[in-house]
Amino acid sequence: MSAIIEHSTSVVPGDGKLEILLIEDDPGDAFLFEELLGEELPDARIIQARTLREARERLRPGVHCVVADLSLPDAEGLDLLRAVLDMAPRSAVLVLTGRSDAAVGVAAVAAGAEDYLIKHEVDGPLLARAIRYALERKRAEDSERQLMEAELRSEENARIELGLLPVPLIDDTELQHHTRYRPGRERALLGGDFYDTVQTADGTVHLVIGDVCGHGPDEASLGVRLRMAWRTLVLAGHTGMDLLGTLDTVLCHERWSEEIFTTLSMVTIAPDRQRARFQMAGHPAPLLFGETSAAALPDDAYGPALGLFPGSEWPAAEVELTGRWSLMLYTDGLIEGRVGGGPERLGTEGLVEMASGARAQGLTGDLLIDHLVTEVEALNGEALTDDLAVVMLSGKATR
Repeated sequence: MSAIIEHSTSVVPGDGKLEILLIEDDPGDAFLFEELLGEELPDARIIQARTLREARERLRPGVHCVVADLSLPDAEGLDLLRAVLDMAPRSAVLVLTGRSDAAVGVAAVAAGAEDYLIKHEVDGPLLARAIRYALERKRAEDSERQLMEAELRSEENARIELGLLPVPLIDDTELQHHTRYRPGRERALLGGDFYDTVQTADGTVHLVIGDVCGHGPDEASLGVRLRMAWRTLVLAGHTGMDLLGTLDTVLCHERWSEEIFTTLSMVTIAPDRQRARFQMAGHPAPLLFGETSAAALPDDAYGPALGLFPGSEWPAAEVELTGRWSLMLYTDGLIEGRVGGGPERLGTEGLVEMASGARAQGLTGDLLIDHLVTEVEALNGEALTDDLAVVMLSGKATR
């Protein structure tokens, strides 16, 4: 009969007792194995099985190492090894061979065993070293596998996050569209900030930028859902109060806590590019650039953030667009940096002053956005830690 042989208790490796499953049908060899191991690893617990079938019955998750004779009554050779590897994928595996089967042992290592031992040539120290080596090699293999799996998951998550960033739907070749997006979380590609741009069939261009409070993956997920809801509603013909009211309802249904809110700024540019209608839900005012100037849009189109007050209203206002113009929407990550290391924040007024200077230098598009981000970080004294999103649309009023 097979037997379970107990030795004294101690912590051998990690936080648990070392457990070894011995698959050996020869009682003499099994006894010798026990004696040799008892001298070198007296704290080990040996579970003995005489057949592959018994091994399946006795194997359990706590087994650290399997030592298998490659010649059993119900299996042998590499077929036996493959069966052991399949049933014990997290255990280190050593194989026992005869003197004339050294080549089989080498083949067994190539097939996935950690090592092989030739019977009747094994002493206690060699056996103990082989087991320790097998355990360390298995740990190294598991660590490498986990690292590869983590890298694959990271790459997959990166592809998913990049795929969730919007592609602007603009048909007007006279418009220039520029964006910057940088999440505050380390090693993340997506934050709670979101933006989108959509041109509808009548030539109207709709822009939105928003900021879900918080910086984690849940906020990023909610931001994506709100952006997709906004795009769907715009394409379905919804605008203004109707659109914002529906987004407010979506947010209240999708959020995980009543404390979650979202600030948002929305701009609609007429087909003739001479007028822009805008609404702000607790969000910083967009900037309007002229030929050599910059100014914040007036705050008379200001309402509360989404998710704060049921039944809220968000007034709308219009601004005239003349000549060559640019509209820049941004999240508060661009204006909440400190000035010179002190307690003062840059704020919208500081950004307008900085943007006016940049526009006076003739900077436009990507160069203008990069200049502003660089200057804000320089004033802050370090990289910005909040999520940051910027959308700039440039065009020319037609007459």
